Amino acid sequence: MARRAVWLWGLGAPFLIAQACLVLGSLRQAAALFLMITIAAATFLPWVTIAYFRRHRVKAVLQAYPWQEWPCRHPRYVTGTPATIVIPFREDFAATLRILPFPIALAQVENDHPDRIWFAGDPRFGGVVSPVGGHYPVRVVPHTPRREECGGEGFDLARRVGLVRASGKATRT
Repeated sequence: MARRAVWLWGLGAPFLIAQACLVLGSLRQAAALFLMITIAAATFLPWVTIAYFRRHRVKAVLQAYPWQEWPCRHPRYVTGTPATIVIPFREDFAATLRILPFPIALAQVENDHPDRIWFAGDPRFGGVVSPVGGHYPVRVVPHTPRREECGGEGFDLARRVGLVRASGKATRT
């Protein structure tokens, strides 16, 4: 909630300042400020759009699938950044999931149990993960999506909440 308020204030306050300049008769300063704000805000538009749609997909997944606690591993790239999350759902199947839109070190985000994770979704198509407690939900997708996994039990639910496209391929946002 506080994060949204900061974003709202950060995007709204400069426009209010530009309006105040107009009311006070400083047209030239108001126009310059408005132009600078528009240029700066336009660079954030793609990120805000992605976050908006991702938030709705996360909400739909969390309403359709319950949280389940699973053991996990957090492999890292050579550079040290988090690469994927590996969750062994069965002895013969471990899903490798990638965090979207940016890699986040979930093992270090307010996590008392770095070897456990909460997962909501379909292991074949991705879903939402969070450190134990559900306080930091993050969208995950399969590291290597495969179309041959479409169909079967749970496919219609995954398609309805947006984990799968009509083609059967897992969504990437």
